[in-house]
Order: sequence, then structure tokens, then C-alpha cells
Amino acid sequence: MIKQELRLLGVDDGPFTLNDERVIVICTVYRGRHSLDGLFSFWVKRDGLDATSELIRAVNKSKHKKQLKIIMIDGVALGGFNIIDLEKVNKDTGLPVIAVINRKPDLKSIKKAVSRLSRPGKRWALIEKLPPVSKLRLRDGFVYYQYSGLSREAAEDVIKSSTLRGKIPEPVRAAHLIAGGVASLL
Repeated sequence: MIKQELRLLGVDDGPFTLNDERVIVICTVYRGRHSLDGLFSFWVKRDGLDATSELIRAVNKSKHKKQLKIIMIDGVALGGFNIIDLEKVNKDTGLPVIAVINRKPDLKSIKKAVSRLSRPGKRWALIEKLPPVSKLRLRDGFVYYQYSGLSREAAEDVIKSSTLRGKIPEPVRAAHLIAGGVASLL
């Protein structure tokens, strides 16, 4: 069983348009699923290749780093198709990583979309390197997830214990809401 007051980092990007060169990413520091203890942000290039390095940099320089136990991300990409290497984030931050996905990824559609971007081979290699997608039943339906640096059982325990309502863990849900609000001001 996972400790209820575990410090979790929720990560999600803000909305963007095709005219935006950069996309804001919001990180929420949560104690379990109830207490928002901190907040920080960083930027990534829209459809770029810097999501992994920028996430690692932001986490490692955060004043909250020593308290953090797990990183939880909304999906495996930020700012469009800026793919996150979950294993590298785990290795370079020393923190387990869980990417939560609301619906099962459609790899055929993803491959088609990636083929239209710069360096499609590199992007597809990052996608193929990702851990397999797992499925978890929650009270309100299924959630899909990928993880690195912890066991499947531990990942499921963290997802269950940090989900207050719906299918999205509270740290990720809060990051999503804040990113949407902040992006509307930019």
C-alpha cells in the first residue's frame, strides 16, 4: 500500500494553437490527493523535441525536488507531439514516472500524425521505446497508463490512491485545470 501523504508531482501542458511556438507546462506538487503544496512551470516547444530535457531540468531545479516521490504526467507528450522519454526522466531525476492516459492510444493515427512533423523517425523511435500501455479499472471507468521506475502494482496503487473522482489522478487534474487558466492569460 502506498503512503497516503506521498508527495506527487502532477504535470500537464496548457492549450495552444498552431501559431504558438512554445507551450506552457504546469507542475503541481501534491501531498496525496488532497493538498496542493506547490506549483511551478516551464516551457516546451510546440511539436518539439525538448519535453524530456525540459521536464528533467524543471524537476531537478525545483525547490520541491527533495520532497517529491513520484512524477505523474498527463500522457507521454507535451505541447503536441513533444514526446517524453519516461525512462530517461526516471533515470535523470531519480523519481518513478507514471503517464496517465484517458483513452487507449491509437498508434496508427499517432504514426500518421508524427509522419507530418520534423524528424518523424526520431519521434517514432521515442514512442516505440516507451513502456507498454497498461489498463486499470477505476470506479468511474478505465484509465490507461505507462510507467518507469516502479512496479505495475505500485503504479496502480499510486493511481488509485491519488484519484479523488473521475479517472485522472488529482495532481494531474489540478495541473490540467491550472494550465488551462494560465494559458488563457498569455
